[in-house]
This record gives sequence, C-alpha cells and structure tokens, in this order.
Amino acid sequence: MDAVRVALLREVLAGTQWPAAARRFAGSLRHAVVPAGGNLLLVGTEGYEPWHLAAHLVDEAAWCGLPELAPTLVRHRVLPGEPAHLSVGLGRLAAARRGHTVLVVAPERPGEGLLERVHDARRAGATVLSLDGGDPDLAALAHDALSVREAPEEPPTALDLDTVQHLVSAAAGENGLPAPRRPRRFRDRLARLADQLTAPPPGRW
Repeated sequence: MDAVRVALLREVLAGTQWPAAARRFAGSLRHAVVPAGGNLLLVGTEGYEPWHLAAHLVDEAAWCGLPELAPTLVRHRVLPGEPAHLSVGLGRLAAARRGHTVLVVAPERPGEGLLERVHDARRAGATVLSLDGGDPDLAALAHDALSVREAPEEPPTALDLDTVQHLVSAAAGENGLPAPRRPRRFRDRLARLADQLTAPPPGRW
C-alpha cells in the first residue's frame, strides 16, 4: 500500500482510535529496535506468515534511513533451496537476547510451541511486541500489543489485521515519529521481576 493509499485510509479512519493507535504502536517499535540493525525478528503463526509486513518494513527502513526497522522474517517451515532471507526458522528465536525485538503477528491463537519460544526470548531479555486478534496469552507476554479488537466502540468489521499492519508500517517510517519511554505499569514491573527470578543462572554455573 503506497503513501497515497495510506493517507486515504487515515482520512477514512479519522475520528476513530486507529490512526493514533497505529502511531503509538509504531513508536514502541521504533523505540525497541537498536541502531545496529538486524535484531528485529518478525514471526507469525503456523497458519499466517507476515511476509507482507516484512516487505513494507524493509521499504520503510530504506526510505527513512533506519536499517534497524528491516526485520528478519522467522518462518515455521523453511523449504530447501529458498533464498537466505526466507530461510530463517523458529530456531532463530532461541538466540534472541537483550537488544533483540520479537514482533509477533497473530490473527488467530498462536500455538503453544510459539508461545513458549516467545516466552523464552522474553526471559532472555528480548522485547516482545504483538499485533494480534486479541489472544490473552500473547497479550500477557508482550511488552506492548495492538489488537484489532481493542476498540469495542468500533464495528467489529471496521478493520482487519492486514489493514492495521499497513497503518503501523507506514507510521514506523515517518520522520519525527515520537517514541517516548512509557512509564511502566505495576503489571510490567511485576512481570520483569518474575522474568529475572525465573531466568537461568549465569553461564559459569
């Protein structure tokens, strides 16, 4: 979706929560990624692969001069002979540490295997973000989440997750996008403490 279509979409959605919500989430994404680049891991569910979002973020990264926005697409199934950028499997999540960002796109409930891998990445220090259809387990894992069902005042068919992804990717590449460090809620502080208490001991042990 090009810039003109995104502008038209925002005009149609004026007066709803979505343009501001997309910019807020894009700010969280911009704030989470590190300048070195290569540390944004984008993963979908077994039945949904967010390759379209991956392509848009690569374009935005190039246009706005922020290579850290270009994601590594992590796939549930990798077929032999596929190009390198399409050959990263779920094992990549096991290497996620502090400084990495895991962006999960899940229109339906993620499988337990994916949730466990994302949980392990969070325990290891990675930042977890999710674009989802309202799954509570994924929302509990994420440091920040944007769900298409977070606005009960909107008609249930107002937007789908693909449209929200267009809004987020376009906002992520905007010049001057604010990315404030949001105050931690009590639940966030408690979750971080739990992560630290359950983290594995240092390597020397």
